[in-house]
Amino acid sequence: MRVLVLGGRGFIGRNVVQALQEQGVDVEIGSRYQLQSNKLQNLNTHQIKMQEITEPTEWAAYLKNIDVVVNCVGILRERFGESYAQIHTKAPQLLAEACKINQVRFIHISALGLSANAKSDFIRSKYNGEQAILKANKNAKIVRVSLLDGIGGFGAKWIRLVANWPVYPILQEIVTENRGLIAPLQVTDLGEAIANICRLPNAELPAIIELGGSEVMNMAQLLTALRSVKNNQPAYVIHVPKLLVRLASHICDFFHFSPLSFGHFELMQGYNVPANNSLEILLKRMPKVVGIKCRLAKQNLNKQKLNQAIAFKNS
Repeated sequence: MRVLVLGGRGFIGRNVVQALQEQGVDVEIGSRYQLQSNKLQNLNTHQIKMQEITEPTEWAAYLKNIDVVVNCVGILRERFGESYAQIHTKAPQLLAEACKINQVRFIHISALGLSANAKSDFIRSKYNGEQAILKANKNAKIVRVSLLDGIGGFGAKWIRLVANWPVYPILQEIVTENRGLIAPLQVTDLGEAIANICRLPNAELPAIIELGGSEVMNMAQLLTALRSVKNNQPAYVIHVPKLLVRLASHICDFFHFSPLSFGHFELMQGYNVPANNSLEILLKRMPKVVGIKCRLAKQNLNKQKLNQAIAFKNS
């Protein structure tokens, strides 16, 4: 089997590539950047600017000898030559059509909490992209993911940084029974799950696959879980009015600063938890715990040392 991973050098993509290679799958990478192929790792690379592809037939050369395409491409903010409509909606639709024509399986990585009624162009473009894909290719698979933690992620890096601040600025009055909640998961688990999806028969999979961690929490609880084991002092939580957070998100969007965007401002107020979580089934094990695992491991180690000392003293 040969898999083409688009966005294969990004946060999600490189973890998908690594998981596929560990399973002995041949992988090709597509990226908007010029990359050097690595024959030792059996990696062929292609510079692909998806927004510049205007017809499904233009994908034919990239899909030759490919069995599965995994699309991990996405942008947090629009930039010159790359709009939300191009990257999140039109390009995936054309790719889905191309995969149908060339009889190649198509797996598209998306997010939980999307809505056609969202005020954010970011959210609407991703939602519209999902709908366009499913309309263009009935065999396509959409993988919706909750918030990700892991090494190398732009958003994950910032969340880990904030986790060690003395004060947590939290959006005010969003946590109700079904709002302001997430099911964070490790990006390495996501990479493994997607690799397993690639290897499973398409007929055995639903059109929509939702993935999240085993624990449901709000943002303050996530920050506490990610707080360094060396930082034993609890943070002080400040509830920031929605209007101020919205204003801050627009400022961050204007200056392209931090992962706080207007789109994420809207997502933070939603319910970003899988309705039917398939992660454990795909992994065939319990998902890794985000953040708190390291603290629990340290506590267990200390308990073991204490028990060993007591046993030695009594012997």
